[in-house]
Amino acid sequence: MDSSSDRAVEVHPARRDLDDIPFAHPSERVAAEILDYYGVRWEYEPRSFPITFDGAGDPIAYFTPDFYLPDFDLYIELTTMSQKLVTKKNRKVRRLRELNPEINIKVFYQRDFRALLARFGIATESRAHAEGGGFVSGSNVGAYASEDDPE
Repeated sequence: MDSSSDRAVEVHPARRDLDDIPFAHPSERVAAEILDYYGVRWEYEPRSFPITFDGAGDPIAYFTPDFYLPDFDLYIELTTMSQKLVTKKNRKVRRLRELNPEINIKVFYQRDFRALLARFGIATESRAHAEGGGFVSGSNVGAYASEDDPE
């Protein structure tokens, strides 16, 4: 079964205006900026995968990875939140892999993403958990409203 997200957006490298995309978290926008900079085609939340089913076999819970990189057939999930949310997200990814072993998905944890940003010389500023956690690039500090990760 496939359920497309209402927020799915395919972005080609030539498109640089990210303001129209309803990113769920500031870290996702930073990732999109990096992908755009390197000319990597991506789609934002293009597909939701059912991961929990009721007794009749109908889906009751879904998992929607943050990005899909069509040229690599790779889904990417960013996890820059508290350990409690990381554990919950790890369970969802594990379940996705159990049900769909053909799906190629990579989880980027906060330490991985920070290392990537540092490698490319992108300054970041940490955000308090009350502000949604994670971090934002120096150029986007203060540009995001407080949001909790719905995953």
